Amino acid sequence: MSSHRIFPVQTPDYLLSCQFSSWYPTYSSISIKSTVIRPLDQPFKEYLDSDGIFVPEGSENLPAESSLSDQEDEDDEDDDAAVGRSFSFPDLDERIRQVIKEYGAVFPKLNFSSPKDASWILPPSSPLKCTSPSDVYILLKSSDFVSHDLSVDTVFEGCQYDPSNPPSYQLELVLRKWYPIDRSREFRCFVREGRLIGISQRDTNFYDFMNEPQTQNKIVETLQRFWEEKIKSKWHGQQDYIFDVLMTRDLSRGHVLDFNPYAPRTDPLLFTYEELLSVFTQGLSAPKLRIIDSPLHPVASRNAPAHQHNMLPIEALALSSGRDINDFSDLWKKEIQQSMNDDDDE
Repeated sequence: MSSHRIFPVQTPDYLLSCQFSSWYPTYSSISIKSTVIRPLDQPFKEYLDSDGIFVPEGSENLPAESSLSDQEDEDDEDDDAAVGRSFSFPDLDERIRQVIKEYGAVFPKLNFSSPKDASWILPPSSPLKCTSPSDVYILLKSSDFVSHDLSVDTVFEGCQYDPSNPPSYQLELVLRKWYPIDRSREFRCFVREGRLIGISQRDTNFYDFMNEPQTQNKIVETLQRFWEEKIKSKWHGQQDYIFDVLMTRDLSRGHVLDFNPYAPRTDPLLFTYEELLSVFTQGLSAPKLRIIDSPLHPVASRNAPAHQHNMLPIEALALSSGRDINDFSDLWKKEIQQSMNDDDDE
């Protein structure tokens, strides 16, 4: 099977139709309440592109207490100045605070990508929940996923265009109202040439209820109806796309979470794109559903946290900014020793 059959033609206009600000105005009534801040200025992009994990000055709600000495704090300031690592975004901070006040809490993303690979950096009881600008920044700064959205080269990878006249692209920050979401009700839906052909469970945990035939039939029927009534007629771009849905508790309705291009960059989850092409060519009357059907399923979670390769202790992140590996190692040992001494004193 040739690659041009597996995937539709990739053009800049097609990819941009899937960025958040392109689809959200049309589907806001069936999606999560969100605010788009655009365009973001060049210094903000430079901040996200810079080395290290740190928050801009003035972005925290309250000054964090430091366990470092005054001399070490002064050294930090000298190091920051020396390498040009000082960033401050007072206007953006204020706008983020306004949205947080309106929504209660937010979770951020950029044009296409969300920092779900960095969810470990905030409290596990409420992953991706941001209540201050610094929370937003540290999530984005700690994520590998969002780096895709920072460069025209990566955004339009696989497209043909004149390098001397690249497509117009503006970086945007999306703040979505935070809710505690039941991941078992999230699904990814695949549309090819105007036909809903596949539905995949998004979470990689095994759920008993998902293996009941009645439940599976209801999921397929609801999502087919939801797509036909709420999405299909309003999507005016290329008729190949992938959308994510959160179903209601009774599995009778859905909320659109995101749209993605039908492209190699979008994870097909429990399918392969070759399998989706086979499903498409079969011309089935209903979409094919894939779920984790056993605790022994090859991709089922094994109690290991997702994206664990990205994880570092939060204390390590706090200390690492602006230091080379030897300085960081020495300081980290001091912090551990201090913690042991504190335990001995209790």
